[in-house]
Amino acid sequence: MKLAIFKRETLKKGDTKRLRREGNIPAVLYGASQSNENVYLKNDEMQAILRGLKSGLLATTVFELVDGKKTHKAVIKDVQYHVTSYAIQHIDFAILSDNAPVSVNVPIQILGSAECAGVKLGGFPRQVIRTLRVSCLPKDIPQEFTLDITSLDVNQSKRLSDIAIPANVRPLAKMSEVAVMIGKKAGAVSA
Repeated sequence: MKLAIFKRETLKKGDTKRLRREGNIPAVLYGASQSNENVYLKNDEMQAILRGLKSGLLATTVFELVDGKKTHKAVIKDVQYHVTSYAIQHIDFAILSDNAPVSVNVPIQILGSAECAGVKLGGFPRQVIRTLRVSCLPKDIPQEFTLDITSLDVNQSKRLSDIAIPANVRPLAKMSEVAVMIGKKAGAVSA
């Protein structure tokens, strides 16, 4: 995803408010081998990207930040939203290096809820863990992990260890933790 960024010269509160009024989003680029860089981006461009992005995939999306002649590859590390309007107020980008591992939270997508045996018996899927933190090179960042729950019955579960993880991606969580379970509604009949 390409995104144009522009340098911010001043860091005064009034200038930041003016940037937002003009339809821009203040941001900071963090990098291990460089000092922090204060920038801003166009809100319209960011909103267009967000509209085209599948829900939950923002943390694993690699952005190409274009600043004139320079291009940085980066992932979003933090987004600050307005309390009432939920408009983006600030974004923190972490600059990626091709040969340095990065840790990201990868979303876990549940598949097969409609066909699930436990759901057909009156149970309901309860996703306990929604993301899995992993470490890998930027080129190996998975967009999402999937977990098929079609075969689960009421009171059964799938663990993080049931997720197919590529060999070049290292999970940073206890893989024995329950990721999703089929709960039992009051009055539901179990097989």
